Amino acid sequence: MPELRVGERQWSVAAGSNLLDALNQAGVAVPYSCRAGSCHACLVHCVEGLPSDSRPDALSDDQRQRGWRLACQCQVVEDLRVETYDPLRDGAPAEVVGVDWLSATVLRLRLQPERNLRYQAGQHLVLWTASGVARPYSLASLPGEDRFLEFHLDCRQPGEFSDAARQLKPGDGLRLGELRGGALHYDPDWQTRPLWLLAAGTGLAPLFGILREALRQDHQGDIRVIHLAHDVSEHYLAKPLAALAASRANLSVELLTATELPAALAQLRLVSRQTQALLCGHPDSVDAFARRLYLAGLPRNQLLADVFLPRG
Repeated sequence: MPELRVGERQWSVAAGSNLLDALNQAGVAVPYSCRAGSCHACLVHCVEGLPSDSRPDALSDDQRQRGWRLACQCQVVEDLRVETYDPLRDGAPAEVVGVDWLSATVLRLRLQPERNLRYQAGQHLVLWTASGVARPYSLASLPGEDRFLEFHLDCRQPGEFSDAARQLKPGDGLRLGELRGGALHYDPDWQTRPLWLLAAGTGLAPLFGILREALRQDHQGDIRVIHLAHDVSEHYLAKPLAALAASRANLSVELLTATELPAALAQLRLVSRQTQALLCGHPDSVDAFARRLYLAGLPRNQLLADVFLPRG
């Protein structure tokens, strides 16, 4: 049986064991969120030996050469010595500069990093609390315009990170983990094409940044924003979206609730097969949007999606 070592601790595990499970079951606290290789909360550093990796494409060549792996995607197949991600050593410091409620369930968190962070609209970061709780969150801010990093936290359900975030106040510190680029971004080559941004819940966060990036680059095609919320009160960016739509003739905004979604999807029609669609939110909502768009004739390579996977 392979031996797994962390610090001074060493124990045997069954060959083929999932590395994340083997560590957590032994009391080595490694955070995780999606277990799908997307959030990167479970980064570990392999010091000696290497695990079998089912998602080698999830990390850059440089990260892999330096021994970083995503524990949720790895199996222990030989003796292995790892170091867990230490936010104090490996992360970047940031100060809380704003915490306020955009709705009854959406908490807006604004952070000022100690060092300038180069990022693009649509990317996400792993945030670490002082107590070592880590979660990935999409950036809602726009680089070059906003002087802070903005995140929209869905607090409908209790959670370790959201519970801790409720207690934050300006001046508190957090640590920033790895900056990740998901599928969502704005491409200047899309400038004359219809652009559809379809979001569910706080899936609106990265699309809000992408929308403003498109407007900053003077997007010429029609832009359609659809936001799906549990009820009317949860259209938490209704006012800023309305203000943007009032200033741009090519921008339309539609706010839907869950009960209105089936009828709205049934009426969804493409005005151009050149339409570029970006989707974000809960997997069920993203899947419903995507299936309707494909049925309407949207080519699959013109749909980009990020899903907010429930913690499992």
